[in-house]
Amino acid sequence: MPYDTLLADRISNWFTRKKVPFEAKKMMGGLTYMVNDKMCTGIIHNELMARVGPAVYEEALQKEGCRPMDFTGRPLKGYVMVNPQALAGEKDLDYWMQLALDFNPKAQPSRKKKKA
Repeated sequence: MPYDTLLADRISNWFTRKKVPFEAKKMMGGLTYMVNDKMCTGIIHNELMARVGPAVYEEALQKEGCRPMDFTGRPLKGYVMVNPQALAGEKDLDYWMQLALDFNPKAQPSRKKKKA
């Protein structure tokens, strides 16, 4: 499943400009951006996935071009998908990226698999 490489460049450049250390990992058929070893944002096809957290989840869903992340068939609360039209301008991308980055310190780290 390919992902939008132009969006990937925009996200990487955003983190670099903000001086936020990140790691990009191919995951879930797309690309995931880890900050502090926690999933922060990602790309699935041509949409931005943002981990915004439960406190602003409902508010985020009211924004045009935003929908619940339902990658597995059921919505995952605190995660949203943003379509390309809602990311057209740099201010649009900045809004979603900052929302995800603001939640990152509060996010629970994923469980690490034990090596055999």
